[in-house]
Amino acid sequence: MASTTVLGFVGLGVMGEPMCKNLAAKSGARVVAFDPRSAPLDALAPLGVERAASAADARGAGGDRFRLSARRARGARRLPRCRRRDGAPRRGPHPRGHEHGAGGARPRARRGRARAWRGFADAPVARTAQAARRGPSRSWWARSPALFERLRPYLACMGTEITHCGAVGAGAAVKLMNNMVVAQTVVALAEALAVARASGAVDPEVLFRTLAKGSADSFVLRNHGMKSLLPDDHPTRGAFPTSYIIKDLSYAIALAEEAGLDLAQAATTKRLMEQTAAAGYRDSYYTAVIRTMLKR
Repeated sequence: MASTTVLGFVGLGVMGEPMCKNLAAKSGARVVAFDPRSAPLDALAPLGVERAASAADARGAGGDRFRLSARRARGARRLPRCRRRDGAPRRGPHPRGHEHGAGGARPRARRGRARAWRGFADAPVARTAQAARRGPSRSWWARSPALFERLRPYLACMGTEITHCGAVGAGAAVKLMNNMVVAQTVVALAEALAVARASGAVDPEVLFRTLAKGSADSFVLRNHGMKSLLPDDHPTRGAFPTSYIIKDLSYAIALAEEAGLDLAQAATTKRLMEQTAAAGYRDSYYTAVIRTMLKR
């Protein structure tokens, strides 16, 4: 990776800020970033990350690559226009972070191919914000193999597990299914924990530690379960909030409906998360679903 390479990075949210930090520290490239908030830009300045005046400035900073991790859907709508091969600016699809739905990626990608978009790919990320800070966040890549290999060194700066899933939209679909399964597992663990606490039949900590030794063990149990559900700790900063998981579940259900499927368990999980948001936990880590269960 040549030191003359310029990378534009837009959106420094829960995942975007640590990813941009790793990109600046490991890529050897000049990184120009934008976010409507000053705090993450101030935090990244000591690493040499330059502040763009707007998303358009970050996009047009002469960058050879453009990595986007939009913080919110309304932020994504403010993103700069891509250009067609003939140079004409157009509003096009952008690879968004946890706001990206596969249902929107595929039709936008089809329009993009029809209009000769260059370089668009969706590369959603997974795992926790803590993982993003350490660097082992996971990325699912969707686009041509040639573009994948071209950008892989930059993706590797932000994550250790990168999977090429196929055409545009495939990466977003995998991300949505991942988040759907994780959310459903969180609800299952919350229900088990609620029973333990309400009935007094078993100590909650003993329950979770025993589950971790058996067939119910999982990444979700050891992270969402042990670190948030068990201590009843559901932060409002630096974690995936209830509002975000509701949006991802909505995308997942919509994708299933397009295929003629009815996802009953996903719909139930979404309803429980909506109740959690309505109870005042919209901005809290979605493990707060345990609190609405115990109140019923």
